[in-house]
Amino acid sequence: MPDPALRSAASPWWQDRTPEEITVLAAADGVALLPLAAIEQHGEHLPLSTDLDIALGLIDAALPRVRAGVPLCVLPPLAVGLSLEHSAFAGTLSLRPETALAVMVELGERVAAAGFRRLVLFNSHGGNKALVDLAALKLRAERRMLVVRANYFRFAPPADVLPADELRHGLHGGALETAMMLHLSPGKVRSERIGHFESLGHRMAAAGQFLGPEGEAGFAWMAQDLNACGAAGDSRLATPALGARLVGHFAGQLARLIEEAHAFDLARLADGPLDRSG
Repeated sequence: MPDPALRSAASPWWQDRTPEEITVLAAADGVALLPLAAIEQHGEHLPLSTDLDIALGLIDAALPRVRAGVPLCVLPPLAVGLSLEHSAFAGTLSLRPETALAVMVELGERVAAAGFRRLVLFNSHGGNKALVDLAALKLRAERRMLVVRANYFRFAPPADVLPADELRHGLHGGALETAMMLHLSPGKVRSERIGHFESLGHRMAAAGQFLGPEGEAGFAWMAQDLNACGAAGDSRLATPALGARLVGHFAGQLARLIEEAHAFDLARLADGPLDRSG
């Protein structure tokens, strides 16, 4: 008979468990997942909660797709992250880089202290990327954990879902985020404010420039550098049906990632320097 602490009907959320149940999940080589998001402006057509809503929506859609028997526990989301690039707009909340990094690492350390050795940092905000990289490496070095850096916006989208130009330059409040919000939280979308917010990156690329705000050679930018309204992309391309397709696709990739994190052979994580003699 399976341990009651692992029963499939139990809540997936860390805070709904008991200490004994957490211990059993860790002993079963469970995967802990930490949602990382942001509370920040996304133009006037989307709410400040956009990144958080998308992160939680993708997790909710992924959980039923994870193979039965994979022990998983989802930590409380870190809703406020590093949003320095959006600080010129009212409503944006942000931690200092040092604070945000310390919080991620300390949460990972508490997960390790509970006995978990597999942690997925599931991030929905571009401004957190550098912190995710640093936190993952620090926990790997100090705790010998498998720490997965999972930025959903780096997952490959469905083929032909949006024009390549929009996928490249519509990076904040554009068609992709707006579509998912129309599916996940349509009541929060100010449809009358939807529009085409042309990005500086699009204009530079159209002029044939190699340099841009993102890509192979990018420069540091504030949101108002891309477009004065703080959004970038053509949100007019967004529909609820497109959002449903995107959520289902990204949720499937997240479920697969969780399963692969659970199956990963921890013996591959060497104790010391790699032996290069061979």
